[in-house]
Amino acid sequence: MTEVLSKNIKRVKITDHFWRKRIDIIRDEVIPYQWEALNDRIPDAPASHAMKNFKIAAGEESGEFFGFVFQDSDVGKWLEAVAYSLENDPDPELEKTADEVIELIGRAQQDDGYLNTYFTIKEPQLKWRNLRDKHEMYVAGHMMEAAVAYFEVTGKRKLLDIMCRFADHIDEMFGKEENKLRGYDGHQEIKLALVKLYKATGNERYLQLSKYFIDERGQQPHYFDLEKKARNDDKEFWWHDEYGDYSYHQAHLPVRDQKEAIGHAVRAMYMYTAMADLAIETGDHTLKEACERLWENVTNRQMYITGGVGSQDFGEAFSFDYDLPNDTCYTETCASIGLVFWAKRMLGIEKNGKYADVMERALYNGTISGMDLDGKKFFYVNPLEVWPKANEKRQDKTHVKPVRQKWYSCACCPPNLARLIASIGQYVYSVDSNQLFVHLYMGNESELDIAGQKVQIIQETNYPWDGNVQITLSPENEREFTVAVRIPGWCKLAALKVNNELVDIDCCTKNGYAYITRTWKKGDKIVLVLPMPVERVRANPKVRENVGKVSLQRGPIVYCLEEVDNGANLPNILLPKDSELEVTFQEELLGGISVITAKAERIDDQAWGNELYMTYEKDTKSITLKAIPYYAWCNRQPGEMLVWIMEK
Repeated sequence: MTEVLSKNIKRVKITDHFWRKRIDIIRDEVIPYQWEALNDRIPDAPASHAMKNFKIAAGEESGEFFGFVFQDSDVGKWLEAVAYSLENDPDPELEKTADEVIELIGRAQQDDGYLNTYFTIKEPQLKWRNLRDKHEMYVAGHMMEAAVAYFEVTGKRKLLDIMCRFADHIDEMFGKEENKLRGYDGHQEIKLALVKLYKATGNERYLQLSKYFIDERGQQPHYFDLEKKARNDDKEFWWHDEYGDYSYHQAHLPVRDQKEAIGHAVRAMYMYTAMADLAIETGDHTLKEACERLWENVTNRQMYITGGVGSQDFGEAFSFDYDLPNDTCYTETCASIGLVFWAKRMLGIEKNGKYADVMERALYNGTISGMDLDGKKFFYVNPLEVWPKANEKRQDKTHVKPVRQKWYSCACCPPNLARLIASIGQYVYSVDSNQLFVHLYMGNESELDIAGQKVQIIQETNYPWDGNVQITLSPENEREFTVAVRIPGWCKLAALKVNNELVDIDCCTKNGYAYITRTWKKGDKIVLVLPMPVERVRANPKVRENVGKVSLQRGPIVYCLEEVDNGANLPNILLPKDSELEVTFQEELLGGISVITAKAERIDDQAWGNELYMTYEKDTKSITLKAIPYYAWCNRQPGEMLVWIMEK
């Protein structure tokens, strides 16, 4: 087997305060905490049983399978987060623990390569008989991603070999050939994982298997119907009346014919990511066009300002264009994470700032809001408006939690967020031949291969609180190549210098990137200045919930109001159009944040007495509005939260 590890990016060591702090929290708090959760050692938290399931499957303990059918995937995501953490900060004890887990996984694997504790323990006779619902390939995909990450970081092949055996087994089971099942996954995680497995091993078989699963999806006769008939299943699932049997899984049409996002949001993000991967690896123009079409629908009609996607609780799903309620939205943490994955792949298809802008929006808002600042509590759902009493009393809002939870019985989001943050260095740069692209701004020390030689890069910035960025390049030898720095879509008046010489941005910018081609030598400096005034963002009036309202954004950060700063009944606050928005950095507040304040008005509810309705307007009183970054809400006293503010 040929090993392919042709990474242009050799090392990205994050050094800045914002992201390095979060990486440290993942290392010091989240990974150990989640390890305890996987072993059922967190008091008052839902049981996981994930590690015990593997021990039972390996024949080392007795007992029944416990948890969801996809419980194994939590272990896979934990291992992937461990791998990236080891890349950032080597830790022999943590690596030893991971090695022991991998050995256990190997002992749980069956002779034919099959690996899934649910079916090994509970329903061995039903393997591959319900792809629509049972998540076999979803679990396999997360274990494959973990295997690739662990191999690339540590060089150890054990888990990679285990998952290659499983992938070979799946390839033997599925396909168009005679005596194979013409099925495909219900949850599309495996498709992107197979592409990673192909890139790590060079085995074309895995790329073709991913392509088969994409090509087969939505074809008629529909495989979900065929397998349902084969198992004599006449039950309709809860999503049937709303989605039919297909749309929930994005299997209602062949993928190249799909024009709008529909169904379960996380499944959609993973499938679109795989489609983009395959477009890159195979040059399939039809997949590229489908990705671009779906991207426009998601980001221009179905995405929240926070980078959240999936507006409805029912099905954790997309609903329809411009339906973006603030207080009942679902916006699962995993869905924003999936959007980051997809955006990164779209940048592989085309270097266009619109993809990096969305990636940045989701990273700084819709993903990290899913974890508290200590790394010990988590949001599954990320609303844009919270009224705790309504969340407690109203059935249609009970999915929205006003405080983060210790853990979840369905714990997909916490380990997913851990692996994203631990791997954040992979999203900063990309290299295409003799072109270096700078997608994100965060302090780091990196080593990249550009135009056939090593280039040391030091990026210094206090982003996202400050828009000043300095990038120092030190190639081994003087060499001509291109550096393309992203000019964020939110920035109106960027300035760019190279070695103190002003660069005409207008003349060198294409699709949101300023291209600088020159002969670079050791110590050359790029200075980028991105002014960050507070912007009042307004939604398209087709988004009915936000008509007459504004959201505050500064740089990539979306802001919100909290009850602890502004009192109760936040919708009662009016922000005059002429109010000046002031920014101060408060180092001791919420880990160090920029705070926005402004003169505002509040309707004087005390003046209403006991009246429920009136025919004339009562007076308002002056207040000082205080807004904090959305990602940081609910880290102090619990209470109301509001992103969209009434404008007067």
